[in-house]
Amino acid sequence: MNTAFNRRTVLMAAALGAGTTLLQACGGSDDEPQRNIVELAQNTPDLSILVEAVTAAGLANTLSTGMLTVFAPTNAAFAALLTELGVTKEALLANKPLLTAVLTYHVLGSKVMRADVPLGKAITPVSGGFFKIESNNGLKITDGRNRMSTITSTDIQASNGVVHLVDKVLLPADKDIVATASALPDFSILVEAVVAAGLVTTLQGTGPFTVFAPTNAAFAALLTELGVSKAELLANTALLTKVLTYHVVPARVLKAEVPVNTAITTVQGQTFTINSNLVITDQNMRTSNITAADVFTSNGVIHVVDKVILPK
Repeated sequence: MNTAFNRRTVLMAAALGAGTTLLQACGGSDDEPQRNIVELAQNTPDLSILVEAVTAAGLANTLSTGMLTVFAPTNAAFAALLTELGVTKEALLANKPLLTAVLTYHVLGSKVMRADVPLGKAITPVSGGFFKIESNNGLKITDGRNRMSTITSTDIQASNGVVHLVDKVLLPADKDIVATASALPDFSILVEAVVAAGLVTTLQGTGPFTVFAPTNAAFAALLTELGVSKAELLANTALLTKVLTYHVVPARVLKAEVPVNTAITTVQGQTFTINSNLVITDQNMRTSNITAADVFTSNGVIHVVDKVILPK
């Protein structure tokens, strides 16, 4: 009897010990206080550079309170950023304004679990600006500079919110609509037209704006349709202004936010519609296709169109 009792006691003790080890491996018992976002990062080796950056920017207290969502770049993500920017880690950590702008661009002012992510729609971080998340073989983030990052792990719980790991550091936009268009060769005629119409300052404004940007081929087709030369079109500033402002909506409208088959009012004052296939119908019942969507800028978004749309 005593031998059997002793065996049962040993087995029970072993089982209890195994259970305790499992609880410790999962982060402790239910009674153990949950770590905040900064503490969680400090206890994750692959986030050590992020912790250094948060400390250097003086953001540790900010990220330890409130209810937040943090898209946390791994050490590999930071290493890739240093190569991309051509700087050392020390130089990045010493640039507090840049560091603060970049880090706060990774933070949302509320708790957003994976299941609650507004796919395809503009997401505004605490620093301002915006980015979007889409489901494409996993969750992908497009940042303000049109760079893409993959969310590699989601819903890591903290006492003051949730952490999602990302494999690339997100960067806020650094070019407005005019600068973005100027950097793309296929918009050279559009840029000439904007300059000729005196709309550069307007499209460099705070906005936000949505610009439906015709390509060079679209402008070439318009010249044929109207029977005019490029020089004649650019010289007719009244017509040019009317046409160009008809391509601008005084709000930021991403592809996923387009009000399908609904009149969309432009800066020019007249409307056009967009169907579910992203075909625009203008006031003259002419159609244009959106061939590329969601080119992000600091003051809005650009959608590329293959035909110049015309107001009445």
